[in-house]
Amino acid sequence: MAGVADSQAARNLERREQHHEADVVVVGAGVFGCAAAFALANQGRSVILLERWMHEPDRIVGELLQPGGVAALRKLGLEHCLDGIDAIPCYGYHCLYRGDEVAFSYPPLRSDGEVVVGAGNRKEAELNGHANGHANGHAKEPVRPEGRSFHHGRFIMQLRKACMGHPNISVFETEVTATIKGEHSDAVLGVQTRTKDPATGKKEPDCFFGQLTIIADGYASIFRKDLLGSTPIIRSKFYALELIDCPFPPANHGHVVIGDQSLALLYQIGTHETRALIDIPTDHPAASPSAGGARGYIQNIVLPSLPPHVQPSVITALADGKIPKSMPNSWLPSTKQTRHDGVIILGDAHNMRHPLTGGGMTVAFNDALLLASLLSPIPSLSDRPAVRAAMAAFHWRRKSLTSIINVLAQALYSLFAADDWQLRALQRGCFAYFRRGWTDEPVAMLGGLLRRPVTLAYHFFSVAFLAVWLNILEVCGGSGVLGVVYLPVALVQAVMILWKACVVFLPVMGTELR
Repeated sequence: MAGVADSQAARNLERREQHHEADVVVVGAGVFGCAAAFALANQGRSVILLERWMHEPDRIVGELLQPGGVAALRKLGLEHCLDGIDAIPCYGYHCLYRGDEVAFSYPPLRSDGEVVVGAGNRKEAELNGHANGHANGHAKEPVRPEGRSFHHGRFIMQLRKACMGHPNISVFETEVTATIKGEHSDAVLGVQTRTKDPATGKKEPDCFFGQLTIIADGYASIFRKDLLGSTPIIRSKFYALELIDCPFPPANHGHVVIGDQSLALLYQIGTHETRALIDIPTDHPAASPSAGGARGYIQNIVLPSLPPHVQPSVITALADGKIPKSMPNSWLPSTKQTRHDGVIILGDAHNMRHPLTGGGMTVAFNDALLLASLLSPIPSLSDRPAVRAAMAAFHWRRKSLTSIINVLAQALYSLFAADDWQLRALQRGCFAYFRRGWTDEPVAMLGGLLRRPVTLAYHFFSVAFLAVWLNILEVCGGSGVLGVVYLPVALVQAVMILWKACVVFLPVMGTELR
């Protein structure tokens, strides 16, 4: 039997290398593309993985992997890709709100994966022991989850290395230009590409064929409009700085800094490097050319809101005089994958959310796991009805996780980048909610550890009602008759705040139910 298997593997390798034919063609060797290729190859399928440029990418997002993503990476058999890249453990978040601050950790999990609520008051030393799977030298439950942050390019190269080392995967550096469709149907049979001839250096036409083509060509997908008919919504950009040896306690946390007119996210990506991402809304007057552009915005608006011990590192990073690298912050609701036979489009090409919460890679790895499990019972991926049924199930089954991560990202961005008084009231309510220690379930959802959308709705509207109560106290702050006089105003404002909460939450959640 081993000889038969070896013979089949040799034939599959020849088909891939010589004839460019495989069970699966994956377009894009990024986070999702590598994970999906590896997962399907582990099922014994023959896989071709295509990437336009195999050099180490230099991107400013995809640098924080939540604990739920680390768990998915482990299930995929790719956890070793976090080794040797100077990845930094992440145990939770630290929020600074107009000079005030609060830190909260990922809650511990029981052996069955259930979140232990109410563990936030435990001593940090005990929690760090749980994070390492031990305390006082003995294994204990529950275990504190751990995220990781790192240089994106280093991690991608590790994922690609794993794929290149898999016997069922052949990797080609080639530029995909179009899909190939059948003569008598719209079914996709493969892709057209342009591959550089090593002898001449010129790109020559090429083709790759598969029973199933998976397109994962990223946020700037050239296939999205044709295959899905959807377009991302962009409200802002993240501008990035790399801070060297920047002190920012507590260590091993992501830091969210909310100023009067600014929003920044900072997290360590190496022993000496800290990434600072500054959100600048589209067409913001303070970032206009006359105001100094992005650099002017960072210097005049963001810098004063940062802690004094962080400011020197930011000033140093700005000293080169260059415009910081940027990435659009996109929102792209998911779309059903049953429009075209023979092809599916996934990863950032299919679904995106604001990167504030760092949920993108967690979604990608969990999607790769789910996709592989749904395709596993199908002997031949040329069975179009079976693949359609699997993708219909995929669309709904992924939502127990992705609806939470997507809605959290969009809702928290609306609150943290508040631009009217109702949103600022909700922003204050959110921070007060954190200060009261009601963070275990929210941060578990943020980390991709808790998959109960109804729990997200409960906490979001709990924040809204707390915001209403704080606003009533502020408006009716006087005692006696004065407080009663202002009560009608406070009640009207309460309705307006609750309405704004509905406007922020319900439309985004509604898109997740389609």
